[in-house]
Amino acid sequence: MPWSQTTLELPEMPRGFHLITHRIVDALPAIGETRAGVLHVFIQHTSASLTINENADPDVRVDLEAAFNAIAPKSFPYTHTSEGPDDMPAHVKASLLGASLSIPVADGRLALGTWQGITLCEHRDHGGPRRLVLTLAGE
Repeated sequence: MPWSQTTLELPEMPRGFHLITHRIVDALPAIGETRAGVLHVFIQHTSASLTINENADPDVRVDLEAAFNAIAPKSFPYTHTSEGPDDMPAHVKASLLGASLSIPVADGRLALGTWQGITLCEHRDHGGPRRLVLTLAGE
């Protein structure tokens, strides 16, 4: 199987942690034809990030948002303030979580654990649409 790549544009989402696993799988049907491989997911933004975490209890996503707001509060005396009070805290959060994920693919499915899902972490109050580059390699 040759490499497969597509760009997925997600609509604007409110600040917080959002499960997007199904959107990624739907955007790259070749996952279903892959016996063994790796999916690389990269977000093309500096104020949003990606993580793999709990996919069942939505309270986890609420608590993650609260914890990251405590780690990088708007009230910190940042130097970079030209893009609004939520911009620099968003950069800090994105740096902590990261811009990419690599997920194994096995027998036509993402090899995530039972309670794992791919999460878009929107760190801006109004971040706008977000673009992901999805790259699949496998057989």
